[in-house]
Amino acid sequence: MSVANPEIFKAYDIRGLYGSDIDAELAEQIGRAFARVIADLEDKPTAELRLGLGRDMRLTAPELAEAYRKGMCAEGATVLDAGEVGTEMLYFLVGSRELDGGLMCTASHNPQRYTGAKLVKRGAIALSGDAGIGEVRAKIDDGLGSAPGGGSSERVELYEEFQKAALKFIDTSAVKPMRVVVDGGNGMAGPMVGPILRRLGLDLVETYFEPNGHFPDHEPNPLLEENREFIMREVVRQKADLGIAWDGDADRCFFIDDQGAFVDGDFLTALLAESMFEKNLGPPTPTTILYDVRASWAVKDVAEQAGGRALMNRVGHAFFKTRMREEHAVFGGEVSGHYYFHDFYCADSGTIPALLILELLSKRGRRMSELLEPYRSKYFISGEINSEVSDGEAKIEELASKYEDGHQYRLDGLSVEYEDWHFNVRPSNTEPLLRLCLESRRSREDMERRRDEVLAVIRS
Repeated sequence: MSVANPEIFKAYDIRGLYGSDIDAELAEQIGRAFARVIADLEDKPTAELRLGLGRDMRLTAPELAEAYRKGMCAEGATVLDAGEVGTEMLYFLVGSRELDGGLMCTASHNPQRYTGAKLVKRGAIALSGDAGIGEVRAKIDDGLGSAPGGGSSERVELYEEFQKAALKFIDTSAVKPMRVVVDGGNGMAGPMVGPILRRLGLDLVETYFEPNGHFPDHEPNPLLEENREFIMREVVRQKADLGIAWDGDADRCFFIDDQGAFVDGDFLTALLAESMFEKNLGPPTPTTILYDVRASWAVKDVAEQAGGRALMNRVGHAFFKTRMREEHAVFGGEVSGHYYFHDFYCADSGTIPALLILELLSKRGRRMSELLEPYRSKYFISGEINSEVSDGEAKIEELASKYEDGHQYRLDGLSVEYEDWHFNVRPSNTEPLLRLCLESRRSREDMERRRDEVLAVIRS
């Protein structure tokens, strides 16, 4: 593949169809270009770089990971190869070994035919389309020329070290026996999180916990309703206390309460914020958390009630990881299921939230539905609603004009706030879509009325 399809270079990763978009030849070029981009950022020769490498369970991952490794080594870099791991384990490798950067061969939650790479620089900070990924594309488009060679690679075993680090986030003795249904989606959660949960004395009902790149049961994307129907039914059937599902590369986890209801990311962020404030509040400065522009007011209200500080942030892991360092935030949450932790190199994890929620349920002595009731009865959220539009910017300006009497800001798309309701509209990074999130403090009926009013403008 001599010419790269520009569409594979996304806002937060590289992703496309195996064979037609990404093959081993292009993967090697990406590995080479990535090494050069990191060398530029570190202001050192590629021969002095130490880079991490990991891959998920996709059928094409061994071939493509080898090509990425070959490309990085061709530029003279030393590659620490962790083998088949969850994405957050690659972040852990880069952070704990103080590497210059790392590459994870994964297509995350996407269907079987997809492949790709998540790229990070020193500190496990993600490269983005605006900062790093565009440069990788440019170097490939300009031609890489001959490679200096001279690199090397070594295998590293991470599982035990990673699992010990994750368990430090909770008091393991506080976790009480409870029945938990877990759905690994045939992704990386089984080998990564399974051994940790088994140490806690839980009554685990393990489903789809064996990695299988064929995804014989359902796609590894719990955000889609059809992919979480199974675990929702199983929690009810098993009379379980909790359900937890992960996406393919297991850096995101999603929760089902004891009634079989899906837990919205807004409210999960609020619960995790409660946990983090309990663990971290104290002098000399207020404990800080981040939340994204789509989120419920529940998150900032939790912070205010705890005497902490909640800062709104742009959507996207590159933006969260960078600002968490700038603000010394202990935690950050996105409604899409990405949860970031200061003491985990400001990286997102699908393991740590599971542990914190199990600890919180145990310490409070209450069921998940009971912990969520104060949020569900006060904050009425629409969830993210997509609308296809031909001119997203024009629609955003039309909304800005219609709701000019509200408090407006443009941190990420358009946000408009009133005393008892608010909304955010953002353009998709990859599709001709506008994404709406709206919340009312009055009632579900009020939320639905205002939601439909805003959607009427978007879809007119």
